[in-house]
Amino acid sequence: MKYALFTLVLIFNTHAALADGDAEAGAKLFAKTCGGCHSVGEDARGGFGPQLNGIIGRPAGTTTDYQYSEAMKNSGVVWTRDKLAAYIEAPKKVVSGTRMIFWGISDQEKIENILAYLETFQPE
Repeated sequence: MKYALFTLVLIFNTHAALADGDAEAGAKLFAKTCGGCHSVGEDARGGFGPQLNGIIGRPAGTTTDYQYSEAMKNSGVVWTRDKLAAYIEAPKKVVSGTRMIFWGISDQEKIENILAYLETFQPE
């Protein structure tokens, strides 16, 4: 019985760790995949895409330093972790008419890593 309980706890904790992602791996992925258009950090500002500081919990299309598409401004989306994960996977499925030129990432581990990295730029 103890072994079965230990195994269950181990499986649960391993799954939880994967769900949280690896921020260090996410930083590398962000630089390669997202960093050409988006920025984060103290000096982040809109460029080819909006800056992503504090993205989780923010309504879509609301930063003041970027000109959003009408589709994004009128989407009604609030960027929860799950909504952002879906958007990273398939942007046009979440916001039809988005101007973002990105086909998406199908690898859930990579998405979790990027989200873990973005979470390091949330206000405290």
